[in-house]
Amino acid sequence: MTETTYREALRQALTDSMRRDPSIVILGEEVGKYGGAYGVTKGMLEEFGEARVRDTPISEEVIVGTAVGAAMTGLRPVAELMYVDFVTLAMDQLVNQAAKIRYMFGGQIGVPMVLRSQGGTGRSGAAQHSQSLEAWMMHTPGLHLAMPSTVTDAYHLLMHALTLHDPVVFLEHKGLYTMKGELKPERALPWGKAEVRRKGGDCTLVSYSRMVHFCLDAADSLSKEGIEAEVIDLRTLHPLDMDTVSESVSRTGKAMVVTEDCLTAGVSAEISARIMEEAFDFLEEPVLRLSGEDIPIPVSPELEKGSVPSVDRIISTAKMLMRR
Repeated sequence: MTETTYREALRQALTDSMRRDPSIVILGEEVGKYGGAYGVTKGMLEEFGEARVRDTPISEEVIVGTAVGAAMTGLRPVAELMYVDFVTLAMDQLVNQAAKIRYMFGGQIGVPMVLRSQGGTGRSGAAQHSQSLEAWMMHTPGLHLAMPSTVTDAYHLLMHALTLHDPVVFLEHKGLYTMKGELKPERALPWGKAEVRRKGGDCTLVSYSRMVHFCLDAADSLSKEGIEAEVIDLRTLHPLDMDTVSESVSRTGKAMVVTEDCLTAGVSAEISARIMEEAFDFLEEPVLRLSGEDIPIPVSPELEKGSVPSVDRIISTAKMLMRR
């Protein structure tokens, strides 16, 4: 096991995959000489050359459209968008082309590409550089969606994404890049399997990406008050492992879904509905949702913090769920 950062684990996954598979190429704005907006591809141009690490024009539709075409003709492109907010400029290429081509071609051809981007709050990026748009991706049949919360998952989920035959949207949280942790090269759950990050018998907290860490901090504080919360990290939102969630809720009888994306029609709505459908007989209380506010993300650091769940809000909401 090696201690490294989330960013370096992503770079290692890309490097290891490209050394093994010469069909993998990287393209995006400033991914080459600059090393990527958040430094993930730094140094990769020097090792793999301009043919495999390509700087592109400032055009998201060109980046994603090129990746789709390249994937259909034998390459495995990794397209990087600086911010997930900019995926709106390439939605036709992503959701009408990449996601549907296998179906429209009767299974004869796929689109083995990975769309890497980052989202979330924490750097005062304001309304156009801080969104959490995973619900849009989750809503689209034909797209895989991974959102790792740990160094080990950043490495293993990206490595696996680069072996799939269909498009993967791989979303990283901007607040996790400098997070340090142990990279366990031989330890990874299967693709699409959620992980129980903390065991507990009183209530279940379901989350993914950065909010997993908020839930873990909240669970530690709740434990001091006699409430043992189980924390589940979904890891991927498509496929979505509801078996692990339902098994936990069937034991605890209480569930709370914590996400950073907007409340209305967000990921928490789908997960809470599925819990109600699949574990209703075991629920002692209605499922609670704690999500981002239905507002554009403010630029003010304090207002930005208030627009998404905090550890304190998770604690107070869990106490409400437990009627404490």
